[in-house]
Amino acid sequence: MHAPVNPWVAFAYLVAGVCFILALRGLSSPATSRRGNRLGMIGMGIAVLTTIFTHLPIVGGLSERSDLYGETWSYDVVTIAEILIAIAIGAVIGLTTAKRIAMTAMPQLVAAFHSLVGLAAVLVGIAAYLNPQAFGIAKMVIPMIGQPFAVINPVSKVEMGLGVAIGAITFSGSVIAFLKLNGSMSGKPILLPGRHVINLATLAAILLLVAQFAHTQDSWPFWAVVVLSFAIGFLLIIPIGGADMPVVVSMLNSYSGWAAAAMGFTLGNTAMIITGALVGSSGAILSYIMCRAMNRSFISVIAGGFGATDSGGGGAAAIDRPWKRGSAEDAAFLMQQAEQVIIVPGYGMAVAQAQHALREMGDKLKEHGVRVKYAIHPVAGRMPGHMNVLLAEANVPYDDVFELEDINAEFAQTDVAFVIGANDVTNPAAKTDKTSPIYGMPVLDVEKAKTVLFIKRSMGGVGYAGVDNEVFYRDNTMMLLADAKKMVEEIVKAMD
Repeated sequence: MHAPVNPWVAFAYLVAGVCFILALRGLSSPATSRRGNRLGMIGMGIAVLTTIFTHLPIVGGLSERSDLYGETWSYDVVTIAEILIAIAIGAVIGLTTAKRIAMTAMPQLVAAFHSLVGLAAVLVGIAAYLNPQAFGIAKMVIPMIGQPFAVINPVSKVEMGLGVAIGAITFSGSVIAFLKLNGSMSGKPILLPGRHVINLATLAAILLLVAQFAHTQDSWPFWAVVVLSFAIGFLLIIPIGGADMPVVVSMLNSYSGWAAAAMGFTLGNTAMIITGALVGSSGAILSYIMCRAMNRSFISVIAGGFGATDSGGGGAAAIDRPWKRGSAEDAAFLMQQAEQVIIVPGYGMAVAQAQHALREMGDKLKEHGVRVKYAIHPVAGRMPGHMNVLLAEANVPYDDVFELEDINAEFAQTDVAFVIGANDVTNPAAKTDKTSPIYGMPVLDVEKAKTVLFIKRSMGGVGYAGVDNEVFYRDNTMMLLADAKKMVEEIVKAMD
């Protein structure tokens, strides 16, 4: 049993919900992102503390003089201590991980966190199924013959089944996303024969099993939903290639939100419902926006690579073609003589942690009267906003940072396009090669600049999508082969 409900609980959850909404609004712009993060933390703190307060375990019952004193109870100190210890362990793990993780590994961390949310939803659903009375979603039935048993409310069975299904899909899908992002698994699409039929049949079976469970409360449909949902999460993500992984991260974020919302109904927790709905809807909207920016079908991505083909144009780097190599001194001279330089950051910048050196280079160019702008592709890096976060960390002015649609037309009037580790998002094959896995994705038109300076570790590697970039071999391109941070630092020195 639980302590009496405090009339301020609903108000506290409402305040938490408002904080979450304001947090999302703040996170929509780099200039207000810090405030948005703080509001989100405040809202989550209020929600967690309120939930702990309203669900403190108590012991007791009716006293012998209940007619005078009513129900008596006291807090279960041992269980409360266990809860606090579990919270402390989780907090220590979270803080330690967040402090130690490099920005280059942030997408993997996000995918890992999504998997934990999904797994939590599955475990809560299983606990609710095994002990529904503790969750207040069942009533005891005493038959004429046999043992009493708990009958779960029909609506709760639907919520439980869907919550477990979405949570399991989120968990297994996030694990695959983590492995691909971490390089532990190939980023290339893994296309199984008849995958569309398998996926659709599995999803249909899950829905039918949820309906069967809601109707009969038999155990086998429930456990079948768990197993099939884990399987479909795996099947939905492996056909999605590396170029689309930022959308996958956003999509899994949405799934984790819907799983939390479904479990919120099961637990009767308003804060979980509000938070889950906000995360689910915002993640879905972001995924849709990113799909439009990449000229991808939203249905194709969420359905596990519908429309993907086995052809994989591009392939290994064609390093036998002629190309020009430059030095830091060459790059410094060209940029100092320019009227405008557009810097295009990519994952290579993140790996080298070159954002601070890059900002110093931009400041040096401004001292020489050069206009400096930064062009950000929607899927540069490994997750939405990856490059924006890195540039903000280096205190690059927000007014100097432009999205693809706002700056792409300027490349034709730009003296130098300075590309630092951005391969796929600058590849013209997306516009010309129908066999390329990135075909149809809008890219930054860096090749239209008078001069392209392209920093790359070596000519032997390809981008995350596994496609060679023909910009490397154009007459107006000068390759700067080195670690990105080291090369930028050498360019800065050459400007002195």
